[in-house]
Amino acid sequence: MNLPHSSAVPATAGPLGAAIRELAVPLEGAAHDYDALLSLVGDARVVCLGEASHGTHEFYRERARITRRLIEEKGFTAVAVEADWPDAWRVNRYVRGVSDATSAHQALDAFERFPRWMWRNRDVLVFTDWLRDWNDHAGAERAVGFYGLDLYSLYGSIAAVVEYLDRVDPEGARRARYRYGCFEQFGEDTQAYGYSAEFGLSPSCEREAVAQLVELRRRAGDLARRDGRLPEDEFFFAEQNARVVRSAEEYYRTMFRGRVSSWNLRDRHMADTLQALLDHLDRTRGGRTKVAVWEHNSHVGDARATALGAEGEWNVGQLAREQWGTDAVLVGFTTYAGTVTAATDWDAPADRKRVRPALAGSWEALLHLALDGADALLPVRGRDRAAAPLRAERLERAIGVIYRPETERVSHYFEARLGDQFDAIAHFDVTRAVEPLDRTPGWDRGEPADETYPTGL
Repeated sequence: MNLPHSSAVPATAGPLGAAIRELAVPLEGAAHDYDALLSLVGDARVVCLGEASHGTHEFYRERARITRRLIEEKGFTAVAVEADWPDAWRVNRYVRGVSDATSAHQALDAFERFPRWMWRNRDVLVFTDWLRDWNDHAGAERAVGFYGLDLYSLYGSIAAVVEYLDRVDPEGARRARYRYGCFEQFGEDTQAYGYSAEFGLSPSCEREAVAQLVELRRRAGDLARRDGRLPEDEFFFAEQNARVVRSAEEYYRTMFRGRVSSWNLRDRHMADTLQALLDHLDRTRGGRTKVAVWEHNSHVGDARATALGAEGEWNVGQLAREQWGTDAVLVGFTTYAGTVTAATDWDAPADRKRVRPALAGSWEALLHLALDGADALLPVRGRDRAAAPLRAERLERAIGVIYRPETERVSHYFEARLGDQFDAIAHFDVTRAVEPLDRTPGWDRGEPADETYPTGL
């Protein structure tokens, strides 16, 4: 597939279209597709790979393709994803060959919380199988781990801390059960805990969560020596779960103070977890660890280049640039139209929904026009003159685990300077829904193929 000559760029794309055309490198499903991106990556140690939705097959597939090349050609040894720490750790143990799971499918069973399809899908299954095979043949120095960065797993992380201590320090486990007993009255309803604690209806469990983390840190050396199998990794797993409990406790209280506070706490936790992971792997495996990060565009694109950043939000992408400078590479993914796996409401079943063509004048619509419907990579970093037109503010679409096309303009668009938000953009013009491992009747049925939508609201 070839991109149209610049003279063929539709006039409606204007000078911006010509700039997009100049930057674009065709993506044709070939082995050389991401040569330009790997050249841009150089010796960077953190590569953040985004997605414009949590339910698009091409985003998962292409992140996996890029990550494989980072592992094979650049020596990356960690994949950190927008998932809960204990759930991802089960996958980590499987790909490292130290799990009781007998298949990748079984390893992914740990992802029980909504939205299950986000990690329990065909593309992640294929990548997990590939990681296990790579590790079986790569040797200890090049073995790759799989880790979660998120903080939603309050009760799962409590259980993991207690289980670890039961194995290595029964008396410490007794103290942990006593402290974490503060949460028991809420029956694992995290929002009920947050509401009750924030508005003074019950005592906060903050002190207990902090005390347990402090004790684990204080006794780190002793506890790590007591576990005979992967001792340092297993202690790190437990310590990070204690960090999750502390952060999640605060997060669920902060939810009732407004979006900015809870968003910032969550992304700070994910960035801190990424730093802790790098420090741990540097220390235990020697050398300079490199990690691929899989998260939504809204987390890995620099918040300072968005309207949300102007409202006071920060995110992992911004914090990564501040922490690692040019050693952090941020890659955004976009699409114009197609289908997506998403729910209509939180905790609702996964449906296969049709994605409306992007709003006129949005970044996605302009990419569609300028590239004449082709898929392409746009390396931005280091090409200041060519990329200058991409530093204007325009609408950008974001679909999370919920998609409501009837309110799309309000629900799924925000202003952004695409050329400042990312170091490179991968555009896939027409995309299809990721296939869940747990398919529902609603997903199988999908939306009628002949259903049409207006171009905007």
